[in-house]
Amino acid sequence: MKCPFCNHPESKVVDSRLGKDKETIRRRRECLKCQKRFTTSERAEDSLPLVIKKDGRREPFNRIKIFNGLKKACEKRPISINVIEKSVNRIESYFQEKGEREIKSSEIGEKVMEELHRLDGVAYVRFASVYRQFKDIHEFMDELKDLLGNKEEIKQRK
Repeated sequence: MKCPFCNHPESKVVDSRLGKDKETIRRRRECLKCQKRFTTSERAEDSLPLVIKKDGRREPFNRIKIFNGLKKACEKRPISINVIEKSVNRIESYFQEKGEREIKSSEIGEKVMEELHRLDGVAYVRFASVYRQFKDIHEFMDELKDLLGNKEEIKQRK
């Protein structure tokens, strides 16, 4: 592991423990050259599918892109980073469990929208407005009406 301070390629592990999410290992390391300490986080490498982009290109599944999209949608909302991280874990697990070698980026977008719909209406609408690229205010209003209609259904069931 390369030292982030001096770029020396070797370090030793001083301490290891399970991460808060119980899916990562946090390692405290010490550079063998400058003796500064730093923390790394490790996750077991899983066989994640390739993502087929709209233009047909294929790229590796990237949980960081999903995390950043969720984080941006949830900006200035009462949603913690831990909740966002758990949503990303659920999305990633869903596609791992599907067992497919390739998935369309639109499937990921729809799954992200499901998570946001469950978490926060404002974050959902923010993401949907960018993801669905509404052509006019009427399409946007239709989406809002659907969201409000679903909330009314849930209230009536209680």
